[in-house]
Amino acid sequence: MEPGFVKANSSNLPRIDLLMLGEFLATNKEFCSSEFRNVKTSLSSRPSYGDDAISYVQLKREGNICTVKCKICPEHKVHAKLYAVTLIVDEEEEKVTSIQCHDCVAAQGGCKHAIALLMWVHRRSEEPSCTEVQCYWQKSKLSRVGTTLKFISAKDLSKVDLINKIEAETRDQFKNNLWYELRYGRVTASKVYEVSRCQTDDGTLISIIMGGVRYQTHQP
Repeated sequence: MEPGFVKANSSNLPRIDLLMLGEFLATNKEFCSSEFRNVKTSLSSRPSYGDDAISYVQLKREGNICTVKCKICPEHKVHAKLYAVTLIVDEEEEKVTSIQCHDCVAAQGGCKHAIALLMWVHRRSEEPSCTEVQCYWQKSKLSRVGTTLKFISAKDLSKVDLINKIEAETRDQFKNNLWYELRYGRVTASKVYEVSRCQTDDGTLISIIMGGVRYQTHQP
């Protein structure tokens, strides 16, 4: 974290409403090209990208100026260097002063990473207030794609509320379709017994365990 900055959270982010957003995009020449007015802006501003790609958000207030900095994960190179993006907002004038991506080769003409941060802060501004403060100084979901997970405990795999819901909805057992679906791929005593006694290769046992069918192949 840079000197003078604090971790951003749901309670200290600057507000960017729809009017502020529209005024900035309409008056900033870097974001007024025909490319940005159409497909590029739509793709860059979508929540499925920005919410997963933005990480390590920090901010600093000096008078009425709020500076927000973050790291953004490249969409097509998730393990490459993160891009640094800076957003400056005049909270007194309710105006987006500037936004700049410092690492992208297309940054001089406005880039998708700048749009992603701008729209991310706007979406956070539109969310209803909640009792629990959410910290945004954390690794992005997109950066974690492809990382190795050595093991997962049963406690992390199945949450209490999910277990209770499954129990309530599968009390009829074999009369319930969900009961069969949840047994696919699971090791149960009856399946272990069937595996130990299996003497056929028609794929029936595979179908029972995995919910799939292995087609019989004929030897030439």
